[in-house]
Amino acid sequence: MLQQLPLTDPAVCAPLTPEAAFLTDDSAAILRFAAEAFNAGRAVALVTLVEIRGGAARPLGAQMAVRDDGMYCGFVSGGCVESAAAHEALEVIASGTDRTVRYGEGSPWFDIVLPCGGGITLSIHKLRSAQPLEAVLEASSLRQAVSLRYCPASQTLTCVPPTHATGWHDAAFNVCYRPCTRVIVYGRSLEADATARVARAAGYDVHTSDSFNPRTSFALMDAHTAVILLYHDLNRELPVLQAALAANPFYIGALGSMRTHAARVTTLNELGWREEDIARINAPIGIFPKARDAHSLALSVLAEVAAARLRETNGE
Repeated sequence: MLQQLPLTDPAVCAPLTPEAAFLTDDSAAILRFAAEAFNAGRAVALVTLVEIRGGAARPLGAQMAVRDDGMYCGFVSGGCVESAAAHEALEVIASGTDRTVRYGEGSPWFDIVLPCGGGITLSIHKLRSAQPLEAVLEASSLRQAVSLRYCPASQTLTCVPPTHATGWHDAAFNVCYRPCTRVIVYGRSLEADATARVARAAGYDVHTSDSFNPRTSFALMDAHTAVILLYHDLNRELPVLQAALAANPFYIGALGSMRTHAARVTTLNELGWREEDIARINAPIGIFPKARDAHSLALSVLAEVAAARLRETNGE
């Protein structure tokens, strides 16, 4: 691995060895770690993946936060460069000057080879204020999408509306942040229970309901929501289904066979729904057909939700 000159903590005059404070790739957790450290009087650096050459384990915009005591969180690779990146971040903190570092393909460090065979470029920024991070966290709590815009020339970080996808725009790098994916599971059944449990394990914001309440249902269904209908009764699902079609969730899925869905389509047509509206319904639900046990169905459904979220995030 890359040999680094030891950095020392002036308070104890001992070498600093970077160490993961906890394992996460959740952007909100990473930004919160950085903001809390900065507000507690610690110096902090934000490491951002700004270029990918070939394959990579993390997406563009992946981040780490590194404190001046060597503690860090987040991932910019599969775990193979995080310690080296944290060392670089400590040097940025000490010098006060931001820098760019390349690993893997095209890197000056011949002894760091990424398993994927590609290369990555990291931008390391010493925080001057926690305000941009706090603005992102506040927007996330309000279910709003925003971006952090980093300008290397001025070494500044600002919170801006999400006008661009994650990437370079006009000599600045934008990282887009979207609220946590919300999953609403409707139905009282073994399948509904299993799907809710798997969704919680996946880190989604999960809500469950057996009956339709117009006020609460419409309030929950935003553009970052997946609506999953696991009723075994078309009549009971109909009010929820119409509410979902009238709202703007990124995913709507409904349980039932091809024959059941044909009956569903006929009913919606008779109620005046357009073909393009009805086409938003994923039915039969799930990525693989005929999942007949509850846990297989849950995996099938949530895999479809995750794929839909990724397409929506990438603008596909």
